[in-house]
Amino acid sequence: MHDDAHRAQRTLNRFLADARPSATYQVMDRVAARRAAGHAVISLSAGEPDFDTPAHVRAAGIAAIEAGQTRYTQVAGLRALREAIAAKFARENGLGVDWRDTLVCSGGKQVIFNALAATLNAGDEVIVPAPYWVSYPEIVQLCGGRAITVACGAASGFKLTPRALAAAITPRTRWLILNSPSNPTGAVYSRAELQALAEVLLAHPQVLVLSDDIYEHLIFDGLEFFTLAQVEPRLQPRVLTMNGVSKAYAMTGWRIGFGTGPRWLIEAMEKLQGQQTSGACTISQHAALAALTGPQDFVRESRAVFQRRRDMVVELLNQAPGLHCAVPQGAFYAFAACAGLLGKTTPAGTTLHSDEDVVNALLDEAGVATVHGSAFGLGPYIRIAYALDDASLRRACTAIRTFCAALTG
Repeated sequence: MHDDAHRAQRTLNRFLADARPSATYQVMDRVAARRAAGHAVISLSAGEPDFDTPAHVRAAGIAAIEAGQTRYTQVAGLRALREAIAAKFARENGLGVDWRDTLVCSGGKQVIFNALAATLNAGDEVIVPAPYWVSYPEIVQLCGGRAITVACGAASGFKLTPRALAAAITPRTRWLILNSPSNPTGAVYSRAELQALAEVLLAHPQVLVLSDDIYEHLIFDGLEFFTLAQVEPRLQPRVLTMNGVSKAYAMTGWRIGFGTGPRWLIEAMEKLQGQQTSGACTISQHAALAALTGPQDFVRESRAVFQRRRDMVVELLNQAPGLHCAVPQGAFYAFAACAGLLGKTTPAGTTLHSDEDVVNALLDEAGVATVHGSAFGLGPYIRIAYALDDASLRRACTAIRTFCAALTG
């Protein structure tokens, strides 16, 4: 049986065989297993708002079902939704795009996968600033490319600098991926920072840019959001601007992402999607249409809640011996440095050699689930998603502080 399994494994696509599972989902699986075994766990691992989808959006989905809107749509999405997406990009991002320059996908991840699969050839390079969302380098790998990670530490605010970008570009560079606000750090690029990156990119016309703006509306302290194609219109013909309804409208399970970019790229992505999933869920598309065109009160209200939670979580984490957490400007993640915990021993006798050890011990001994920063390309850190109610967040942070205070060595 072992030999049979080994032979079967050799038939896997080599790009898939070399890819790693999502670290976030692995932690979620561990949480589920511990809960099934009767352990109490507060999970700060999932990047998912804890709010219900807004009532008018849910009603639109129900109305679509009742009206029989349950059949195939065009591969690229309902025209009404694509028109609303184009209007959103014009209204909120200053991008004058036609609805034909948009594509609706089954989640933001499919937008990214479609773009890279449609354009990468073996050996093509994709620059991925680290820390990064865990799926970026794996999607690059699955599409036959090489992820070139560029370390962007605390000294640069976890952001890519023009000098680092210029040093990473080679004749094989095909894409740069930018994510602002960032998962996992919450870092936000200013207009000036994007313009400085744009100046480098203008000198390298072979480089496409994927601007992942999925956390656009979760930006704090009165900061203004900017996206690359808006800041430098000369780059718009080679920028794919990606967004979706998952984070801003608490619609993670509805699975609707969308993007806009040059017509040749959108058509290539549509061609690929036509042989892959075809159109996204019809019911979800109608709900997304209601989200984009209906009242926006939910976006403003949830942003205020997340900012309040951020302030509480950062304050509590910085009270924990051995942790240091800078104030994130967006998204709903705190990225706390845990170097001060390494080399110490937990009450259960576990010596902490890495941030992954810290995460495992927090789950096993404190009942709090987080994700290790090294999974995002930069350790030793832990990522904490503050997308939970205030009481749960306070209990979790108190447990983390108690855990840190009990370490010896």
